[in-house]
Amino acid sequence: MPSETIKLTAKFKLKETPEGLDELFQTYREIVNLLITYAFENNVTGFYRLKKETYKGLRKEYHELPSHYLYTACQMATAIFKSFRKRRKKGKAEGEPIFKKEVIMLDDHLFKLDLENRTVKLSTPEGRISLEFYPAKYHERFKDWKVGQAWLVRTPKGVFLNVVFSKEVEVSEPKVFVGVDLNENNVTLSLPDGGFVQIITHEREIRTGYFVKRRRIQRKLRTGRKRKELLEKYGERERNRLNDLYHKLANKIVEIAGKYGGIALEDLTEIRDSIRYSAEMNGRLHRWSFRKLQSTIEYKAKLRGVKVVFVNPAFTSSLCPVCGEKLSPNGHRVLKCPKCGFEADRDVVGSWNISLRALKMWGVSVPPESRPMKMGGWKVIRYDWFTSSKSSG
Repeated sequence: MPSETIKLTAKFKLKETPEGLDELFQTYREIVNLLITYAFENNVTGFYRLKKETYKGLRKEYHELPSHYLYTACQMATAIFKSFRKRRKKGKAEGEPIFKKEVIMLDDHLFKLDLENRTVKLSTPEGRISLEFYPAKYHERFKDWKVGQAWLVRTPKGVFLNVVFSKEVEVSEPKVFVGVDLNENNVTLSLPDGGFVQIITHEREIRTGYFVKRRRIQRKLRTGRKRKELLEKYGERERNRLNDLYHKLANKIVEIAGKYGGIALEDLTEIRDSIRYSAEMNGRLHRWSFRKLQSTIEYKAKLRGVKVVFVNPAFTSSLCPVCGEKLSPNGHRVLKCPKCGFEADRDVVGSWNISLRALKMWGVSVPPESRPMKMGGWKVIRYDWFTSSKSSG
């Protein structure tokens, strides 16, 4: 069986933060900004060129700092400048890029993580120091994983070490795919046996509720510490609810797809660039974090050996999956084919077309007329925040 790499990030909260870390954060931010300015003035977008042209000068000025801090600073500066250039081309950035965050990028020469003893050894100008972190249950799953890059992050809640772990897993080579159509308020699955499953997520209501709550706070409290605290409080609550929702959804989708061996998702990378609706609709779609749900589905599927592929999303919800003709509206969300008479909900159409495109992309022959539609026979799983109830639709 072929293998694929899974990468996951784990957080480790440090128990104590030595005084020397304050100076390290300040020095690192200073170096990154120097490199960003150099890259901006000389239009340098390559890491190796930036390192080659600046390393000797930086090494002379910051001779006490371990050399690999300069390497990672070059990586961060290059990434920030390239991102700035892309945003500037779209008219979303102006002036000169600047690095303000309290973040230090670490490679495997700058830290050593010991999960068993719950410590991390960090290289500093004063030598290696040992720092303890608070244990968490989910840390145990990474014992056999490979440690990659990390980021030392300082927030109002303390200093965290965010470590990237990787693992090689075997995945199947499926002959069928479950098409997954993600929407604001539901997820629809097209099953290879001819059935469909729709999970009602209520995500739109959750996001809209918190959006309205934040707007009320902003209108009532124009400035002040209380305003900031309330916005952060409800922002964190929203993230926690949605993260929990995404994990439950991903587990359910992978559980269903695991019986067949493959999952097909839409490649929605550029979807935000094509959003041109009303102000309210634009705001809702920009707040929808579809990529986070996709990445959660992807890594959970790979852990269970389920293959995940991404297909072109163009016209998946507007073309007939039976004959390929353009569908016409025939009700609120119902579409009908003027050529063959096929009729179904637009989300059902989308998930069906996604699975068919995955088959074609994977080299599996698709008959001229795909499997017959089980009219009225597809199940609807209504997913609630606290409970999950099922009903047929």
